Amino acid sequence: MDLVPALQEPLKKVLGPATAKVMAEHLGLHTVGDLLHHYPRRYEERGQLTHLADLPMDEHVTVVAQVADARLHTFASARAPRGKGQRLEVTITDGSGRLQLVFFGNGVHKPHKELLPGTRAMFAGKVSVFNRRLQLAHPAYELLRGDSEETVETWAGALIPIYPATAKLESWKIGKAVQTVLPSAQEALDPLPDTLRAGRGLLPLPEALLKIHRPHTKADIADARARLKWDEAFVLQVALARRRHAETQLPAVPRVPRPDGILTAFDDRLPFTLTEGQRKVSEEIFADLATAHPMHRLLQGEVGSGKTMVALRAMLAVVDAGGQAAMLAPTEVLAQQHHRSVTEMMGELAEGGMLGGAEHATKVVLLTGSMGTAARRQALLDLATGEAGIVIGTHALIEDKVQFHDLGLVVVDEQHRFGVEQRDALRGKGKQPPHLLVMTATPIPRTVAMTVFGDLETSVLDQLPAGRSPIASHVVPAADKPHFLARAWERVREEVGNGHQAYVVCPRIGDEEDDPKKTGRKKTPEDEAEKRPPLAVLDVADQLGRGPLKGLKVEVLHGRMHPDDKDAVMRRFAAGETDVLVATTVIEVGVNVPNATAMVIMDADRFGVSQLHQLRGRVGRGSAPGLCLLVTEMPEASAARQRLGAVASTLDGFELSRIDLEQRREGDVLGQAQSGARSSLRVLAVIEDEEVIAEARQEAAAVVAADPELTGLPALRTALDALLDEEREQYLEKG
Repeated sequence: MDLVPALQEPLKKVLGPATAKVMAEHLGLHTVGDLLHHYPRRYEERGQLTHLADLPMDEHVTVVAQVADARLHTFASARAPRGKGQRLEVTITDGSGRLQLVFFGNGVHKPHKELLPGTRAMFAGKVSVFNRRLQLAHPAYELLRGDSEETVETWAGALIPIYPATAKLESWKIGKAVQTVLPSAQEALDPLPDTLRAGRGLLPLPEALLKIHRPHTKADIADARARLKWDEAFVLQVALARRRHAETQLPAVPRVPRPDGILTAFDDRLPFTLTEGQRKVSEEIFADLATAHPMHRLLQGEVGSGKTMVALRAMLAVVDAGGQAAMLAPTEVLAQQHHRSVTEMMGELAEGGMLGGAEHATKVVLLTGSMGTAARRQALLDLATGEAGIVIGTHALIEDKVQFHDLGLVVVDEQHRFGVEQRDALRGKGKQPPHLLVMTATPIPRTVAMTVFGDLETSVLDQLPAGRSPIASHVVPAADKPHFLARAWERVREEVGNGHQAYVVCPRIGDEEDDPKKTGRKKTPEDEAEKRPPLAVLDVADQLGRGPLKGLKVEVLHGRMHPDDKDAVMRRFAAGETDVLVATTVIEVGVNVPNATAMVIMDADRFGVSQLHQLRGRVGRGSAPGLCLLVTEMPEASAARQRLGAVASTLDGFELSRIDLEQRREGDVLGQAQSGARSSLRVLAVIEDEEVIAEARQEAAAVVAADPELTGLPALRTALDALLDEEREQYLEKG
């Protein structure tokens, strides 16, 4: 983060090429500074033994224990047929439990001499099960001798740091490497302004680095972590504050709606009143649109909270002010759906230039990649002349050919599905930067909003409009209780019998080649336990049509169908001609069929928490109550089942997004997650450290307001440059 020449020294110069290579490849550590910022995960107290009683399976562990017993056995094997094979079995104990270590072949000689009963050591290896007993095979170990000068020196601290390690590099080897570079910590430049550090009673950076790697007391660790959390939160918030500041320097055309224009006409014809939340958020948006620098607002709202209505009113306000508005959707199905619902809501107000169009009407055009040439040419013409005030489309809107007359507002639906470059390209379509409204139905905990979307002002819609129905959710354990699954199909038939419709969602389409090599994904223990590919739309639809749902009208929908076919399927389903739609997650976002009341999600454990919540939001959109059944074959004790239980237990998307985040860990909040690089957050936990992030945001805003270029804070600039290496710099620039 705060790299200066001593900290920029490559590790291969300091530690030798072999160790440096492993550190670079397996831990992403390249310089002395990187290694100093590779903090211990936890600490072993000298003399306090790790509980062998609760060792995790299949994980690399480090334990401190005492040898209780060591026996050398000989045996015959294919390699040593005359009974010359050797196996050393060592039992270690820590008072809470016992663990067996095994060494084979030539590897037995050294441990046989060193691991005598009574010897204490640190052992590291992967926990496995043999003959129903836990064991470590060929663990690496480090003896803890009280007398040897070097060992006493190495473990001088009362607390032994345990580092995030890999099979190739044990925790104590990392610890030794850290000891080698620790003197360089004295040269670490402190990114925090002195007044801030002193005002909050935080340690100077060199002292914090020393204490996190060589603490003498638990208080040392707490002080060091408190300081290092501030570094991460503050430097990140300064980066975001500088972006917000830069945005306020950009010019934009203020867009103020006419008092008796299309917006007023639209509001007058609404058959219902807006919720309090919709009114409040609309006012925030109108205030932003009226300013001379671009709005950057994130609108988050639960599934069905009426975000589209808020976005449409914002677009109409811009049309009133003489500008154009563009709405970007992540898929063609969704673009077509938005276009349909917007034109329906606007009625004759969407018939600008047509016979029977209202006085203030404008044209609403659709632009997608699969449109016919004539329709496309007409849509492009309407945009270039300004005839069309509103355009709804996919990223086809971004192509060079698309010219706007006067683009004033860009609404992006479901930003997390939309590349940063794409938003940037669309921004360049305006004479001056257009205003930007980003919508998401994935609820984002406040702290994540402050970090991931820290450059956007946030509005939240948390009320559901009147007339929306509750959704009951249940987990269906298909393997443990097959009759539950049979009952699920009966429930679907009952809903259809009552005049309603249902969705069945599957993880896969079913016409792809099942080649495990192609997926390139490592198998998790849960995958291994199943050995079966995820259920597929085409197979399930076929089985249901011939079996439990025989006689009902069942259709399929997936992403690889021709766009016209997809649209036709959606139209039939929306019109009530289809009873059951078997689909992939193409229906996850925005599909609105109020008559659909039931959803069965097959292999629900293959989806993330937020995704399940999104899918579930497709039912219960009318006046009849919704039902969502989460079908899984996972055993009751598995993490996957707990996740599904959490989804079934609450309809609060914000609560679920916290659970989701806790399970996934933060990844890199600056988008590095996509590139597979290591997280930029090492001690800061986005959920637990809400206060630190909120305070750092305030401090950062004050620092940037006083000195936008940070000329008086060179160390902070250095830290910022290191945080925003090129890739992240671009991500932030365009975000």
